[in-house]
Amino acid sequence: MKDKKQIRYWLNAGSIGISFVSAIAIGTLIGYYLDRYFDTKPYLTLFFMVMGIAAGFKNMIYFIKRTDAYQDDEKK
Repeated sequence: MKDKKQIRYWLNAGSIGISFVSAIAIGTLIGYYLDRYFDTKPYLTLFFMVMGIAAGFKNMIYFIKRTDAYQDDEKK
């Protein structure tokens, strides 16, 4: 049982970086293609990149809280 929790902890910790980078990449790509479609270079790319960064930080905080909750359960 403890091994499963520990594996879940490490998988959760490893997904923080992947989630952060993918949120930025997805936001930037959406903005890039919208800029090409509407011919508004570089405004939508920058806007969606910032939104991706915000989403990445939100995901990072979520994962860190889940990791902290796991550590608190282990201390009990």
